[in-house]
Amino acid sequence: MQTPSEVSPVNPKLERTVNILSTLGWASLSLQLGLGAASSLMLIFAVFSRNFSQAITPTPVVQGVPSTALTDFNQATTPGSGISVFWAVCGIVTLLFSTYLAFRLTLYARRLRVSSPELHPKKAELMQLLRISTITGLVGMLLFIIGGGVSLSILLAKSIAQPQGVAIYDPNRIIRPLDIFVASANMSGIAAHFIGAVASLGLFNWLHRSDAKS
Repeated sequence: MQTPSEVSPVNPKLERTVNILSTLGWASLSLQLGLGAASSLMLIFAVFSRNFSQAITPTPVVQGVPSTALTDFNQATTPGSGISVFWAVCGIVTLLFSTYLAFRLTLYARRLRVSSPELHPKKAELMQLLRISTITGLVGMLLFIIGGGVSLSILLAKSIAQPQGVAIYDPNRIIRPLDIFVASANMSGIAAHFIGAVASLGLFNWLHRSDAKS
């Protein structure tokens, strides 16, 4: 059993750094995982909603409307939605890498708690990790912004093309749940990458200022 004289004193600056790294790392990781999961689920619903609707919705019989037109209505796809889904998937892949970087941040905090200084990560490594995390967040936001822009353009075009007070038989003019899900998925992805980029950039600036003061 160690006596009080044998216990090495805790460096207040190091302890504060560990607490900030751990708190921001776990907070960023949790929020990004939650928003990323929500974005992924909405994309899955968007991709499979058309097949699900076709499976449970029979072709209606409307007097004066050809049955082939109604069949095309049920089987129609949203033009341009595939482009938005593609960019959203690219953003989610980037988000997975961003969550991995946030997890590495928590590992660095754990290594700083070790009593042996030889096992502590170098500050240059930590700063490089934060730079990569910030760049990843900005790139991910760009991917989701492109996907969200395409999705919102589709919604705007459909809303303008819809005649007021008239039955719509052109399937390309209908705003479908797929369009809403894809747009919401992109918005959630933007929020997730924004959290990661802000956390990394704020921590980078804090470490840079603390190093300048010392």
